[in-house]
Amino acid sequence: MQHMSDSTPKVTVGRTVDWGFAATVGAKLARPGPAATDYTRRQVIEQLSSAALRAEMPVREVTGLNEGGEVADARIVDRAEWIGAASKSMRVMTGGSENDDRPHPITGRITGAQTGAVLAFISSAILGQYDPFGDNGGELLLVYPNVIAVERQLRVPPADFRLWVCLHEVTHRVQFRANPWLSEHMSGALAVLTQETGEDVTEVIGRLAGFVRDRREGIPAEPNSTGVLGVLRAVQSEPQQQALDKLLVLGTLLEGHADHVMDAVGPAVVPSVVTIRRRFNERRSRKQPPLQRLLRALLGVDAKMEQYTRGKAFVDHVVDRVGMTRFNTIWSGPETLPLPTEIEEPQRWIDRVL
Repeated sequence: MQHMSDSTPKVTVGRTVDWGFAATVGAKLARPGPAATDYTRRQVIEQLSSAALRAEMPVREVTGLNEGGEVADARIVDRAEWIGAASKSMRVMTGGSENDDRPHPITGRITGAQTGAVLAFISSAILGQYDPFGDNGGELLLVYPNVIAVERQLRVPPADFRLWVCLHEVTHRVQFRANPWLSEHMSGALAVLTQETGEDVTEVIGRLAGFVRDRREGIPAEPNSTGVLGVLRAVQSEPQQQALDKLLVLGTLLEGHADHVMDAVGPAVVPSVVTIRRRFNERRSRKQPPLQRLLRALLGVDAKMEQYTRGKAFVDHVVDRVGMTRFNTIWSGPETLPLPTEIEEPQRWIDRVL
């Protein structure tokens, strides 16, 4: 019997999607940005570029994270450009490569179209993103049409809001650049999560049936196991469930830390920060039309919103108890990251790690 070579590429999600087609479809499906004059577009691009640079030093000072490197310019993009960058990053994150053989011409196009549709939906909501898998070892993207749309909706001073957004996104850049192991930790979990397991379908169906039965009988769900996440975990192997837990905990920590830093820095540099925070939180909690609520749930958007709230509560509690310097022990390595249960009970993390 012939054995596969160890060098044979493993089957991953990233190798089943036509990523170029995903970017093309996503760009075509993306909603147009808000109406704006050429002057307004130039102004927001210039202000976001300068605000991303201005935010770096205050963020480094508040966090105590400073890798000492040169501050790279942010990349200011429209929705279609964000979709192109996101599809490229997702290919890397999910185990794909530019050097891979092209996926099956039919299935690759189908999954590419599906992925493009998802990216098109998200592209109208995302304000910015630090991509640790982007060009030059990571890049900061700011989506200027969405910044314009939200600042108009909130009726807040544009210059203040643009700097406020940059404080959050620059914190992510500082997190990853000061702690290079974070991107390796993330990519390792993603590799497990996106690898085809070859499990018997009856085992998967059995786990899914057990999940449904437990919910029907009122048995409490484990952390990160409610709603759509619970269904997802039910069809995953144990290693994939552990990888998902790692990603969810890391995402909750990163988003909560960024929100904490945004509020800590904000009063000193953003005059209208109290108004912006209040109106932004009201916008987050506002009810959406039924179809949009369903899409947000299926795509995990609402789970991400919950990450901000839960993560910020964790960081606020720990920093209040022990200070930012001791809190930064959390960045020492994977073993000092909070466990899923510790996100809800920060004192347990303090007792275990500090």
